Amino acid sequence: MRKLFTLLNECTKALYSGGGATEAATEEGRVSADALIKDALKNHMILKNSGIVSVDGSNCFVSACSQRGDKGFNQDCSIVYKEFGCQEDILFCGIFDGHGSWGHYVAGYIQKSLPSSLLCNWQKTLAMAAIKESNSSINHAEIWKDSFLRSCAAVDKEIQENTKLDSFNSGSTALSIVKQGELLVIANVGDSRAVMATKADDGRLVSVQLTVDFKPNLPQEAERITECNGRVFCLGDEPGVHRVWLPNVEKPGLAMSRAFGDYCLKDYGLISVPEVTQRLITGADQFMVLATDGVWDVVSNQEAVNIVSSTKDRRESARKLVKCAVHAWKRKRRDIALDDCSAVCLFFHSPHPEPIDSVIPMSCGKT
Repeated sequence: MRKLFTLLNECTKALYSGGGATEAATEEGRVSADALIKDALKNHMILKNSGIVSVDGSNCFVSACSQRGDKGFNQDCSIVYKEFGCQEDILFCGIFDGHGSWGHYVAGYIQKSLPSSLLCNWQKTLAMAAIKESNSSINHAEIWKDSFLRSCAAVDKEIQENTKLDSFNSGSTALSIVKQGELLVIANVGDSRAVMATKADDGRLVSVQLTVDFKPNLPQEAERITECNGRVFCLGDEPGVHRVWLPNVEKPGLAMSRAFGDYCLKDYGLISVPEVTQRLITGADQFMVLATDGVWDVVSNQEAVNIVSSTKDRRESARKLVKCAVHAWKRKRRDIALDDCSAVCLFFHSPHPEPIDSVIPMSCGKT
């Protein structure tokens, strides 16, 4: 697989050494990235939806779990890709929450396509930076940011042009991270959330929210939507739940301001542009949680940190958090259908609790 990566790297530099990015070059890069991911799947480097992953050569450990709610199909999905792009120090994680009648297909498409597109754009951007700068001058955070922005735009366009997907009234959020050494880059589209558990000076484990829940009533989001003639308001029977509506009809009532798909609203302020942020992981940072809104609607940031940190077997951490969220739904929202609940827990300083690549059964409950 490393030979394949070296070939991809050399080809990318050759393709972009002239300073231009032709359509043929981009297509060739995507084919090479797809081949890398296919090889990674064959070599068990990729985990989808539920299970555990230990990362070779580091203390990182990942637990993931997804459980269907009461609305039909499980429209949540996730992916963990260790040694992303054949680099031992790079880990990719993503969690995706579909909505609408085709939402599970849109989420599944992003789960499959975003890592490939990101790998392709990262290689291209890295190669162009290497041509212009010395290795010591390369800003990896900016390279990842540019790669995420390009990839999200490309994947959203692919979804729109895919005749097998009815994404006019369906879509998905996407929360993705890349960990390269101690650098953490987060790209967020929608209302899933990333939370860090870090040790305070007094030794307590406290939560730090790393992302913004992109709800329509956020001032900058509402301003953009209304400037595009979209509308933001709550229904009478849903006080406090702001939704995005078309100018003249009470449709579709989307509860987030950023998403892939949902092309009925793309001319009215809905965007798929991610907010990309960075953080250097310190010795105080213990783990982070990525979860869909089904979890965060009923579990606070600090409660999630407490649940995960108190789970004796870290293999069970994501499953325990999802289980607690399901119980909280039944207790706090008895009259509302249980949402799909998914979580990915990434530990930074974790000894291997089991041999590498041991896996929890893929179902965490109903699927």
